[in-house]
Amino acid sequence: MTTVDPSRRWTTNRRAFLAGLAGAAAGVAFRGAHAVGAARREVRVGGRRVRVIDGHAHCAIPEAAPTGTVANGLVMTPERLTQMDADGIDVQVLSINPFWYAADRDAARRLIDVQNERLAALCAAQPDRFVALATVALQYPDLAADQLEHAVKALGMRGVAIGGSVAGEELAAPKFDPFWAKAEALEALVFIHPQGFGEIRGRVQGNGFLGNVIGNPLETTVALSHLIFEGTLDRFPRLRICAAHGGGFLPSYAGRFDRGCLTFPANCTGKNQKPPSAYLKQLYFDSLVFTAEGLRHLVAECGAGQIVLGTDYPYPWTSTAVDHVLGTPGLSDADKRAILGGTLARLLHIGSVS
Repeated sequence: MTTVDPSRRWTTNRRAFLAGLAGAAAGVAFRGAHAVGAARREVRVGGRRVRVIDGHAHCAIPEAAPTGTVANGLVMTPERLTQMDADGIDVQVLSINPFWYAADRDAARRLIDVQNERLAALCAAQPDRFVALATVALQYPDLAADQLEHAVKALGMRGVAIGGSVAGEELAAPKFDPFWAKAEALEALVFIHPQGFGEIRGRVQGNGFLGNVIGNPLETTVALSHLIFEGTLDRFPRLRICAAHGGGFLPSYAGRFDRGCLTFPANCTGKNQKPPSAYLKQLYFDSLVFTAEGLRHLVAECGAGQIVLGTDYPYPWTSTAVDHVLGTPGLSDADKRAILGGTLARLLHIGSVS
């Protein structure tokens, strides 16, 4: 995902934006029909058909998006299904990256209403191919909790997608506890996707797309670290949190986190009930780490049952996510089935075999 400052994505013309929302229809039709005769790859592991579920796939609702932000395949079209078939993806879990954390309460409420209703309608039109994660106005935690409950109970959505921070505030701040409590009570999957790490913008200019390749995983690392060290994961131990991009740098540095508290105990206030690295078994991570060694390491640190397939579609990071899993040495057939779809099928209540 391209790094964009979320505050700049919120339109300054509030009246025009709200007028656009008012004109949005409650329902939506999937744009066009699936190409007839398109080949659909069926994935098998150990001779058994696996329903492959992509837990990290983006989309946009045109009527609810600020002008100029809908591009790069985010709008749903038949080409998406064609690409999914070619890549061996049976089901995509749709999410929208937050751009509304600077919006006022009424604008955010109306935006979320439109987005969630239309996301639900998209999935209802293709229930065997798409499920959706809700959007919520997390800058207003009480409202976000209500929006999540409505999305899950009334709209049939499977969880919620949130940013790695909210208008500069950490997700572990106590003000967000009502949202975490509701997510835990609903057993809703919470997908954390970074929005870029603006605090380092001056250090990541120049060649290499560093604002994304460093900034995005860094924001995820910081967000998860605060959730651990500020006790959020202890207060809400049944949370189902999945972090994008393999959890950023956290799985590779969890040992240093443990050692830091032993070496400098005055800097660890005793809020945690177990060593920092132990919380990796309490979190889920997508498989978007690109190399076989990276995936092997992620599994070694976190456990195969904590890893789910992720592509970042439609951004062209990979078209070989399935083969990445199938080709990683050391994974058992059970590991591969879990990563390719079994774990998400359980978390999102999707049939694991077509």
